Amino acid sequence: MELEDQWWKGQLAADIYQALRYKELKLPSYKGQSPQLNLRRYFADLIAIVSNHFRLCPAARHLGVYLLDLFMDRYDVTVQQLHMVSLSCLLLASKFEEREDRVPKLETLNSLGCMTSMNLVLTKQGLLHMELLLLESFQWNLYLPTAAHFIEYYLSIAVHEEDLHDGWPMTCLEKTKLYMAKYADYFLEVSLQDHMLLCFAPSLVSAACVVTSRLVLHLSPSWPPRLQHLTGYTWENLVSCAEKLLIAHDGDVKEANKQKCQPPGQQQQGHAVFHGSGPTVTVAQYLHRSSLQYPQQPPPQPGLAPNHRPASYLSHSAASLQAPSDNAQTLAASQDPKSNRAYQVSMHYTCAAQCFDR
Repeated sequence: MELEDQWWKGQLAADIYQALRYKELKLPSYKGQSPQLNLRRYFADLIAIVSNHFRLCPAARHLGVYLLDLFMDRYDVTVQQLHMVSLSCLLLASKFEEREDRVPKLETLNSLGCMTSMNLVLTKQGLLHMELLLLESFQWNLYLPTAAHFIEYYLSIAVHEEDLHDGWPMTCLEKTKLYMAKYADYFLEVSLQDHMLLCFAPSLVSAACVVTSRLVLHLSPSWPPRLQHLTGYTWENLVSCAEKLLIAHDGDVKEANKQKCQPPGQQQQGHAVFHGSGPTVTVAQYLHRSSLQYPQQPPPQPGLAPNHRPASYLSHSAASLQAPSDNAQTLAASQDPKSNRAYQVSMHYTCAAQCFDR
């Protein structure tokens, strides 16, 4: 989208935000009816890995996944074609969101390790044909806001000096802002992994990423009036979406604790590494925090935990992404969209646990 760098800090920020909110009202409907819906998670991971490899902006990554969702929802596409479709969606999104010099080149794409594992070689003619097919499918309209387009605007006031941490004044505002941005980025990536979140407006998903970050960071009030006024969403509007994000976070923390208990030689490669300590907090406890009255207790130690490191995404080799088979029966069983089991975050993303000492 033709937006200036750090538009949320400019004089036109409010006008741009309202234009994005108006545009999201006209987004195409998503029915979740693709025959290959069980493979959607794999191809979202593929887009994310390639995007991270080329250091594309979050808006390009999210738009690429959204284009893939819309195309899969409208057409019955074979698994082999979905590889081409996924990469073409990311290329279109990067051409729309990034500078020209940052758009991935064909030769560089073909040199990625994952291309060998997928037995896929991209050609200029093949990419152009697929891009034209995608553009015709979307009626040449790529102005499609995603949650990534709203997050920076919300983060601009997500943390304030009057906020409390565990009921006490914050000792380091700048570090808290840093970790707020890290957590919001994490939850933003989590939102890509579940197609069920497409039932929420992108601006609401973005707001939910902020409120879940505040909950995990133990900031109160969980959803202050300034954020409610800026986003236009109340706590009640966000609970349903926030709960899905917190379930993902809860699953990540449990998986991290399992990894800690295993000897280093037995830990599975490719799994996320988590930093932090303290007991796991359940989703119900997080959601209940908005109405908690913090008791008086000894003040926490100043600043962040001395052994805490900022959340950072691990650099995974693209070659580790295994292409699904055409029948994909095992994958279909493990990723059944109708399953009610707790949502598990992809191993291609890391999650920091608690940012502060308790």
